[in-house]
Amino acid sequence: MGNALGFLYGKCCKPTTTDDSLGPHGVSAATVGVSALAHDLFNFENSSQVPVGLGRYVVSSKKAQANWYRKIFEAWKQAKPPPQTAEEASRLVIEILKRNQKADVEGLLSFYGLPLPHTLVELSTEEALVSLPEGVLFEFQTLPVDPKAVADGDTITVYVSSSEPVVSSSVPKEVKVAAVQRAKARETRNYTKADKLHQKIVDSGYRVLNIQNEEVLAKKVRIRLRGIDAPESQMPFGKEAQEGLLKIVEWKSLKVLVYGADQYGRCVGDLYCNGVFVQEAMLKKGLAWHYIAYDKRMVLAKWEKEARQKRIGLWASSNPEKPWDWRKKNRRA
Repeated sequence: MGNALGFLYGKCCKPTTTDDSLGPHGVSAATVGVSALAHDLFNFENSSQVPVGLGRYVVSSKKAQANWYRKIFEAWKQAKPPPQTAEEASRLVIEILKRNQKADVEGLLSFYGLPLPHTLVELSTEEALVSLPEGVLFEFQTLPVDPKAVADGDTITVYVSSSEPVVSSSVPKEVKVAAVQRAKARETRNYTKADKLHQKIVDSGYRVLNIQNEEVLAKKVRIRLRGIDAPESQMPFGKEAQEGLLKIVEWKSLKVLVYGADQYGRCVGDLYCNGVFVQEAMLKKGLAWHYIAYDKRMVLAKWEKEARQKRIGLWASSNPEKPWDWRKKNRRA
């Protein structure tokens, strides 16, 4: 497994819709070709079945197609990190199938809406290494955030689809098998068995969620917002901070840039919601402090200062208690 996959699986932890009008594979605004391919590789490992409709795009037999998926799946697992963009996925497919017919390679890429060989620009070594901002270990897209998952103003629990590139190859085999068996049990209306299988999935840190009438296997991930510290729930303004974060993220998908993990196993990262930098919004609304002990970004200090000057949010108080002081005092108590 790639480093990013191992980190996500060990420390913390998109496609959600199917719209036939948007392409042969149901690729929509919520699902890009790389995630669709990851989803089908996941299904292939469990069912040994290639996607329905692929035969209209390629010339080789289903037996040959199955051989492609087997090879691509193994390469996907070994990639460090696994493909996260359409270009990266396309390059992997082209490399694995380079001895196959041109019509098959281009047909498979077209099926997923991935770039064709002649459209890819050759990258220099330096350009190939630069894919994420400095310090970022990996990034992922979450499923819509359940309001109940916002614990306070700087901590949130999210779910990440098993077809998201950074998760797809790290799902334990027993979880995959349980998900397939659960689906079959529900088809036969054996809901008692389905519930037991789902509990097994939940106990492993995953869950099957219904997203726009599609069942999605997803990994549970706890996130600590990097660079800010909001009042604890029991502190003055703690409820307001929690509600402020909730208003920003509820029922929305988030882009998460992960920098590391804290002592509690939470991913420490920057969150973006519909183009909004979540930490910026929290600081400007006076819902959190700049956590300077762990993040020296001066722009965070600037946003906190602006809120102080406007005396908004927690800064309406002349001397609000700092959350790190509150925690220290209560640990002693």
